[in-house]
Amino acid sequence: MDTVVIGASGYAGGQLLRLIHSHPKLRLKSAIAHSKANTPIVGEHPFLVGKYDQKFEEFSPEKIAETDFVFIALPHGESAGLISKLKPGTKVVDLGADFRLKDSLKWNKYYSGDYAGNWTYGLPELENNVEKISKSSKVANPGCYATAITLAFAPLIKHDLIDQKFMTVVAASGTTGAGKKPSQSLLASEVMGSLSNYKLNGTHQHIPEIEQALSEIKGNNLSISFNPILAPMPRGILANCISILKKPLKSSEVAQIFKDYYSNQPFVRIIQDSNLQTSAVIDSNDCYLQISNDENTNQITVVSVIDNLIKGASGQAIQNMNLMCGWDQILGLVEQK
Repeated sequence: MDTVVIGASGYAGGQLLRLIHSHPKLRLKSAIAHSKANTPIVGEHPFLVGKYDQKFEEFSPEKIAETDFVFIALPHGESAGLISKLKPGTKVVDLGADFRLKDSLKWNKYYSGDYAGNWTYGLPELENNVEKISKSSKVANPGCYATAITLAFAPLIKHDLIDQKFMTVVAASGTTGAGKKPSQSLLASEVMGSLSNYKLNGTHQHIPEIEQALSEIKGNNLSISFNPILAPMPRGILANCISILKKPLKSSEVAQIFKDYYSNQPFVRIIQDSNLQTSAVIDSNDCYLQISNDENTNQITVVSVIDNLIKGASGQAIQNMNLMCGWDQILGLVEQK
C-alpha cells in the first residue's frame, strides 16, 4: 500500500519512515518536508542509510491525490489546513493535536489557532476503541504523555477503585518530546546532568486530552494534576500516576485487575518483578505498567513507561493504520517468527 508522510523530517516522521520500510504491506510514496525539500532523507535521518535513496519533497495535493494512506506529523495547529487539500475518503492518521479534543473551549485554552473539530481518538487499548478505529478513515493519534498516563489510570477508573478527586501525575520525558525546533532550553549544555520542571500549574497541553479520555470511561467528568519534568535523555517517558484507593487492596490484586483489563492488548504489559526503566521499551510499541500500593497511606502509584517516539507517536500511528486497514494491529511492529 502506498503511503505518504507529511512532516517527515521531524523525530516522529523519521521513525515513521523506519517503520514503513520494515512493514510488509507498506511502500513509501513520498516523504513531505517543506523546509528540507530536495535534500536526501538520509541526510536528516542517518539511521535510514541503506533503506531510502529518496529525497524529501514539497507538499503538493497532486502528488498525493492517489495515495492510499497519509500520516501527518506536523506541529500542532498545522494539520487542519491540509485536510481539505486531500482527496475525499483518503485515510489519515494525524500525529498532532488538531483533532483530539471534543471541546472547542479546551482547544482555545491550551492551543493557538482555530478549532478544527475532532476525529476518532486512536488509543486502541481503551475499551471499544479497536472497533471504533477499525471503522474510521480519520484518526487522531494520542499525545505521548496522554498515552502513558491514560493507560495507567484506565483500569482503576473502570473498576471505580480510586478517589477521582485525587489524581496526580509526576512524569519525566526525553528531549525529543519537544520536537526539533531550536530552543535554548533544549541545548545539550542546558539539559545534560540536570532535571527541570516545565509547564506546571495545569498548563500542559495534554491535560484536556487525558481528562477527556478518562472521563469517557465511566461518563463522569474528572480532573488531574500533572507535573512534567524534562529529563537529560533523548527519548522515553516515565510517569508516576498516583491516587488513593477507596478500599485496601494488595498490589498483586490490582495487578491482576490490570492484566484482565489489558488481556487482549498485545502492547501493554504488567511488570511486577522489577523496577521499570525507560530503556526497557525504547524502539518498541510497548507500554509497561507497574503497580505499587503504600499501605501506610492507602496510596496507589501506577508507573508507566513508553518510548515517546514509538508508542507515544509513530508506532501507535502504525498500530492505528493496521486497524483502519483491517490488518492485525501488531503487523510491522512485532518481529514475526
